[in-house]
Amino acid sequence: MEKKEKPLEKMTAKELREVALGLPGIHGVHAMKKEELVAAIRTAKGITEPEPKPKKEKGVAPKKEKVILTASQLKQKVKELRVKREEILQQENWKMAEILRKRISRLKKMTRRAA
Repeated sequence: MEKKEKPLEKMTAKELREVALGLPGIHGVHAMKKEELVAAIRTAKGITEPEPKPKKEKGVAPKKEKVILTASQLKQKVKELRVKREEILQQENWKMAEILRKRISRLKKMTRRAA
């Protein structure tokens, strides 16, 4: 049964050196770094470099554009959230009240930076 070889990127530098020593035309193996070894082995074997795969994250929506607000707009948002938080506190929804408190705090920090 034939042993399947690991991809070059998954090999350690030590393993890559052993592979490179067995190939003709590669000199100075012990002084090379991992990236250099991978490139040298690829050229010696005639392997083209694979294109990097686009990363797909499960359940993550694409990033939205950041909207930059002025200090006055941020303060207005803080006022709105405070009113909303008071209503939620009257309903005794403590978890949502805590979430709103953190949002208010974050917006206040943003107003300090914007000023």
